[in-house]
Amino acid sequence: MRDFIEMMRERGRVEDIENPCSTVYEAPRVASRTDKIVFFHNLDGHRGVMNLLASRGALAAALGVEERRLVPHLAAATYNGRVLDAGRCGGGVPADLSRIPVMKHFPGDAGRYITAGIVFSSCDGVENASIHRMMVIDDRHVVARLVEGRHTHTMLKTALARGERLPVAVTIGTHPLVTFAACTRVPEGKELAYAAELMGGELSVRECGNGVRVPDAEIVLEGYIGQETAPEGPFVDITGTYDPVRQQPVIEFNRIYCKGDPIYHGILPAGDEHKLLMGAPYEPKIYRAVSEVTTVRDVLLTKGGAGYLHAVVKIRKNTQGDGKNAIMAAFAAHTSLKHVVVVDEDIEIHDPSDVEYAIATRVRGDTDIMVITGVRGSSLDPMRLADGTNVKVGIDATMVMGREDEFRRAEWV
Repeated sequence: MRDFIEMMRERGRVEDIENPCSTVYEAPRVASRTDKIVFFHNLDGHRGVMNLLASRGALAAALGVEERRLVPHLAAATYNGRVLDAGRCGGGVPADLSRIPVMKHFPGDAGRYITAGIVFSSCDGVENASIHRMMVIDDRHVVARLVEGRHTHTMLKTALARGERLPVAVTIGTHPLVTFAACTRVPEGKELAYAAELMGGELSVRECGNGVRVPDAEIVLEGYIGQETAPEGPFVDITGTYDPVRQQPVIEFNRIYCKGDPIYHGILPAGDEHKLLMGAPYEPKIYRAVSEVTTVRDVLLTKGGAGYLHAVVKIRKNTQGDGKNAIMAAFAAHTSLKHVVVVDEDIEIHDPSDVEYAIATRVRGDTDIMVITGVRGSSLDPMRLADGTNVKVGIDATMVMGREDEFRRAEWV
């Protein structure tokens, strides 16, 4: 992570905050005003960073690819990176969460939240890595939001059914590509291999005292999840609205490992980094799905759609029905999508005005808009019904084949 920060500093993409800054509201407010990396040199007496991956340019820089090639590059992943054993973690001390500058982001939050902690776990020889928000209860305990049915939750259920606890290790301050890999839906147990692939082919890991393997990080918290639960929330989620209170599992930490003068990483809830990490991993998934039905050029989950609920898909039509096929493929690939717009190759999907132009000039309301009712949507959408269902809308904003000349815009050669 430190090398990445220095690379971005050389590119003028780091804003250094030398003055003291509070972990309660102040640091999150500062980070909300920019998509540059914000480096706090005195975050309540500690060092901290926010906005590590708050722009597509930052993700492209981490990968070493052109920004315009970002989605095709990620869509070509094979999850076959090499994970190298580098021995055991050493130098840990008894866990004490007061040693790290955990933030309270908004006045309505239930407490201080670790937002960039990657939860590594292992069960029956299968490893998992995923980000879960964690509300601090005391110096050794947090309550973590584990979405039901996701891998960490199913691992926990397996362990508890045996009368065991699930061993976990939470890393804070990893290389941003490790964070990105942990946010991506990959084949079971392939998060570390995917991170290794993204980082050039190899990734070294060390084993914690509880047997869980972790990559290099500024801070590692070692512990277990058992049967204990506690109220979690309210907390601001991706839409900028408050997620409700739920009973969630408690993690008990027994050891903490820190680098010298560690750099704490926090993700601003509903900020640009949150949106990129939640949405961008789905773009290659949609890209691959749409490529099965037509020629796909690019995919974007838009910032205005909370980086999660709205997609724009650029295609080259081969038949008149390709636009609608692309819509259905996108919904199948990312079931939380609410609205999808499919456009032609001449539309710049990163320009909202150009996408709106396609909707204005290439859509007939009676033939080009698909409305799908009674389908499961995102639990984060305030418009969801009590049973979790919602309405999805797909807009085919592509030209009518055979009439392309009527839609082409004038240009200078």
